[in-house]
Amino acid sequence: MNEKDYYAILGVSKDADKREIQKAFQQKARKLHPDVNKAPDAEEKFKEVSEAYAVLSDDQKRARYDAMRSGNPYAAASAGANPYASYGGGYAGSPFGGGFPFGGGFGDWGQARGRSASAYNPENGADVVVDVELSADEVKRGARKGIRYRRYEPCGHCHGSGSVSSEHAHTCPSCGGTGSIGVDMSFLFGGGTFQMVCPECGGSGKVVADPCPECGGTGRTQVMSEAVIEFPAGTHDGDRVRVAGMGHAGTNGAAGGDLIGRARVAAERLEGRAHQGFYLMGFAAPFVLLFAFMQILSVIAIVCVAVFGFGVFQVLSDDVMHRTPLWWKRGGKRFLAGFGNALFYALIMLWFVSCSSGLYWRPYYLL
Repeated sequence: MNEKDYYAILGVSKDADKREIQKAFQQKARKLHPDVNKAPDAEEKFKEVSEAYAVLSDDQKRARYDAMRSGNPYAAASAGANPYASYGGGYAGSPFGGGFPFGGGFGDWGQARGRSASAYNPENGADVVVDVELSADEVKRGARKGIRYRRYEPCGHCHGSGSVSSEHAHTCPSCGGTGSIGVDMSFLFGGGTFQMVCPECGGSGKVVADPCPECGGTGRTQVMSEAVIEFPAGTHDGDRVRVAGMGHAGTNGAAGGDLIGRARVAAERLEGRAHQGFYLMGFAAPFVLLFAFMQILSVIAIVCVAVFGFGVFQVLSDDVMHRTPLWWKRGGKRFLAGFGNALFYALIMLWFVSCSSGLYWRPYYLL
């Protein structure tokens, strides 16, 4: 049964007629449109009211929705629905598509794919990445580490298909297999009929005939798994070992992902003072170079040199050169991260100084 109450989302009663539903949606859409409302949750609320309107504004879809919420599968079937279908998966997409009067800044909303319990949408499972702590001795000689982790595995009840008794998916009754439904928006902002991703099938055009009660039609269930990951001798911090087929199972029988063990070697990690020191050196470097190139001596220049010097002190005081193998490589990455973050501001300062000095270089000193 659908978990979303479309009537509550639009703020109308269950007996509301089309005109009331249309008016309620128009008022909410004007307030929540992302090009007008910049609140953090405005976009998500706009998606919800769009989905609610797409269902309630269509007599057939509304009848099936009401029947499913009443818990009467026979009424749902008589309304033209799969008795076990539901809407409540995810956002169905923006009904406005392109050409919206405010500029159409909707990103990929029109292409968004949600997933309801009845949607048949095979997608490959994702990899599972697990951090595994290794000691310095285990790094030298190699190690086999047992781990426990949570993942999705193929449902044992439906064997991963998502359907109990049918091997094949059925055409979505809401969109007729097209993956999208049309919504008449002529009353709002002068628009016409817009296409939005079908909320029942999530855009796939297919639904599971009889969703498995164990997995809800997805074809997979969440379990706690165990595995052994073998790290070879000479492994370094950040190295990865892949175990095929031990990641998340795919939906509706699609291929599964892999388990990836990521080595975490405390003795090799650049942490603490050295981690901060390399970043400070990188952050101060663009400003030091800028002031040196333009032959400017100022309070800001002195501060930047002091920051760079403090970064050097942090690195040397942490004894990173003797404690961490490949310290220069990890330190270099931190230095470049700081350098990249500061470069933009240094270029702005360069432009400002060049403008204030008559658009040509000339050294001057500000004490």
